[in-house]
Amino acid sequence: MFRTIGVVGAGTMGQSIAEMLAGKGLDVHMTDSSGARLKQAQLALEKNLDRQIERWAITQAEKKLILNRIHAEPSLEHLAQCDLIIETISEDLESKKSVFQQLDDIIPEGRVLASNTSTLSLTELASVTKHPERVIGMHFVYPAFRIDVVEIVRGLQTSDETFERTKEFIERDLSKKGVMVFESPGFVTTRLICLLINESLNVLQEGVASPEDIDSAMRIGYQFQYGPLEMADRFGLDSVWAALDRMFRDYGELKYRPSILLKKKVRAGQLGVKSGQGFFQYTKDGERRS
Repeated sequence: MFRTIGVVGAGTMGQSIAEMLAGKGLDVHMTDSSGARLKQAQLALEKNLDRQIERWAITQAEKKLILNRIHAEPSLEHLAQCDLIIETISEDLESKKSVFQQLDDIIPEGRVLASNTSTLSLTELASVTKHPERVIGMHFVYPAFRIDVVEIVRGLQTSDETFERTKEFIERDLSKKGVMVFESPGFVTTRLICLLINESLNVLQEGVASPEDIDSAMRIGYQFQYGPLEMADRFGLDSVWAALDRMFRDYGELKYRPSILLKKKVRAGQLGVKSGQGFFQYTKDGERRS
């Protein structure tokens, strides 16, 4: 049973996963290579919980309980007592391999090391560890506390025991649907949603419709929470580009080639919610400006 969870990376996804885990009553230890980012994550978590209080989604007492369960840790060494580690750093293979190599030396044998990667090879991440059988993918869809599906990704050497323990944790303790996915760039969710976003960008570049109308058509017509362009803004346009670029290189198919418009937006520093400007404008709290 996993009761104490380590989260590596205090970015948008790390925060979301930490909040979701703490909301389920689990003890969470979150660390990041940047102390400033760790402090920023704590402030962002508090603001997000305040917004939920305003919507009557949680109470002040629940907010306090959630924050008390999330502990900021200065280094990976402080995760040694965790039953499960979930790595959520940026999609850079060498950086993730370095983290897994360090975790393998710190975390006792028999505990599970998971990655939230959406495009990278679990087999390659596991190859730098002495116990590749305990490495698995747990790909949460953002926002983790609201989306009730998790892709469970098996690497070549992931053991049946690791898979079964992870699946039981996701479905029993987190009350989410665990979907087993065999290793493939982009898995299911990232592969399909990035294609939708990329084609939406092509439609926009061709002048077929405005950003507002493209999103309205898909949001209202197909009951999406967000349209594809706002979805891209919330994922981070740089993250969408990175995912498409990796799938383009791995699959070698033109449909994955990142849109020129996407590249222009990223090069201009318009990354979406994280920069306040993407295809739409956003407040510091991530609310879309009208």
